Amino acid sequence: MDYQEINSKTIDRWVDEGWEWGIPIDHETYLKALSGEWSVLLTPTKSVPHKWFGDLRGKKILGLASGGGQQMPVFAALGAECTVLDYSERQLLSEREVAAREGYDIRIVKADMTKPLPFEDGEFDIIFHPVSNCYIKDVRPVWKECFRVLKKGGVLLSGIDNNINYLVDEDEERIINSLPFDPLSDPEQMKQLVDADCGVQFSHSIEEQIGGQLEAGFMLTGIYEDTNGEGRLHDLNIATFYATRSVKP
Repeated sequence: MDYQEINSKTIDRWVDEGWEWGIPIDHETYLKALSGEWSVLLTPTKSVPHKWFGDLRGKKILGLASGGGQQMPVFAALGAECTVLDYSERQLLSEREVAAREGYDIRIVKADMTKPLPFEDGEFDIIFHPVSNCYIKDVRPVWKECFRVLKKGGVLLSGIDNNINYLVDEDEERIINSLPFDPLSDPEQMKQLVDADCGVQFSHSIEEQIGGQLEAGFMLTGIYEDTNGEGRLHDLNIATFYATRSVKP
């Protein structure tokens, strides 16, 4: 199996085991969103500012590697026309189940974001991309594809890592790794992931993450930091993620 298939099967199993990011929203949360009370996450703990979205009524939004029934139901409740792309069957099943329960339409696409996105040029108003590109080796092609499928003036909302989690041991006490963290090139790093049941993950520099967005043609219009939400780094208030808002001029 290639690493993408390993990750898709790993995530399917995590969802079956009760993974935090695989638990869909309940009916009450959907009803609150219908009434205008809502929040969504790009990173572990901080809600995305509502102003980053604007009015979602009638907007075409792509949830990129965003399956699980956590964010797309909220966007549907707010009047958006939703498409979700993911390579996890279980995450997409959750999307189908929530849509059936609440009675809204959603386009569900099983695909791998490391490949060209199966969408037309300029198809979407917004791309919502929570932390997930840590599971792919090269992020720059993803940013280019995001730029292509967004309309002029379209918005890319992304959760991205900043390398720190890949430097430290499992207890987050010692620096044990060099960068980049690339398990395909370093058997010891792959062993760390296998032992911790973390799938196949890769570190990405800010040059790749934010610089890659700029290289693709985006204009950065917003950014904030976030922590892991738990663990020693979190307790020390050490940020390990960024959320970014970027616009296609």
